[in-house]
Amino acid sequence: MSDNPNREENLADEFRSLGENLIKTLRTVWESPERQKLQKEIEDGLAELASTMQKEASNFRQSPSGQQLKSDFEDLRQRVRSGEAEAKAREELIKALKIVNAELKKATSQWGVTDTEDKKSQTPTSNP
Repeated sequence: MSDNPNREENLADEFRSLGENLIKTLRTVWESPERQKLQKEIEDGLAELASTMQKEASNFRQSPSGQQLKSDFEDLRQRVRSGEAEAKAREELIKALKIVNAELKKATSQWGVTDTEDKKSQTPTSNP
């Protein structure tokens, strides 16, 4: 039984040592020239990507397609401001609602006929 406390102490010491070694290893890896080089490559690559994207966005804005897209967006903005887009959306919504209501009325009338016929056939007839 006197052997047991030494085992626990040794186990705790080993876990403490493991933690210290992990910290040292992570610190060494983090401070390594390879990691720093990789970080610089990533940062430089992202900076180059951002620069390229800005150049291409600028080129697109100046291109005929970019100018057409800009014009289309401006036209849409004007229609929204003037209420034209709202009026068109309202008109289309009213059309769709009328169609749905008409179909529901048809379905209701068909079900109503079926219900009436079913009730008549279920009503007992008295024979005199």
